[in-house]
Amino acid sequence: MNEKKIHIYFVPGLAASSKIFEYLKFPEDRFKLHFLEWLLPLSEKEKIEDYAKRMAALVTEENPVLVGVSFGGIIVQEMSKHLQVKKIILISSLKNKHELPNRLKLIQKTKAYKLFPSKSIKNLEDFSSYAFGDFAKKRVKLYKEYLSVRDAKYLDWAIYNVLNWKQEKSLENVLHIQGDDDHIFPIKHIKNCIPIEKGTHIMILNKAKTISKIIIDALT
Repeated sequence: MNEKKIHIYFVPGLAASSKIFEYLKFPEDRFKLHFLEWLLPLSEKEKIEDYAKRMAALVTEENPVLVGVSFGGIIVQEMSKHLQVKKIILISSLKNKHELPNRLKLIQKTKAYKLFPSKSIKNLEDFSSYAFGDFAKKRVKLYKEYLSVRDAKYLDWAIYNVLNWKQEKSLENVLHIQGDDDHIFPIKHIKNCIPIEKGTHIMILNKAKTISKIIIDALT
């Protein structure tokens, strides 16, 4: 019966589309999957709490599971403050501001993120190098496929809110899955997580089978 299914809502990473979840596999008789796309912020000053409330309004099923990747993990935690949720699952993300690595804390303190040339980015080759470092050219096609949000206002807003998230303490009822080779949010700064061997910040794409099993086991 449909009402007995576990409803899972997925929020992708910064600037990514829900296509990043395409390799996850769940038994259709037990799970109903819902994929959320990014809303554009009302302004660069919109508070993350208000934005999360608007995202939470897209959740129509009761007692859902919220799954977020990277910045999407921050957003699902904020969304959960407006919902009654069964569980929060984070992938390649943070549970509180103290898990932000020192390198990003320095960027936050010096406000170097304001130099991010979001308004001048004309193509995804540029964006992928800013967002992920200087990856090999063969990876550009991958990011072209999955990074779909190129609105400058959104990018400025999202980067600011990753670096300035105010969450002091981890929420309860959180399952955190983190790659041990994540260079964006290194696992050495992360407490109470399930490590994925050789998992990078984009392991949602190449470790999907392992991640799917962890989620299924946690929810059944």
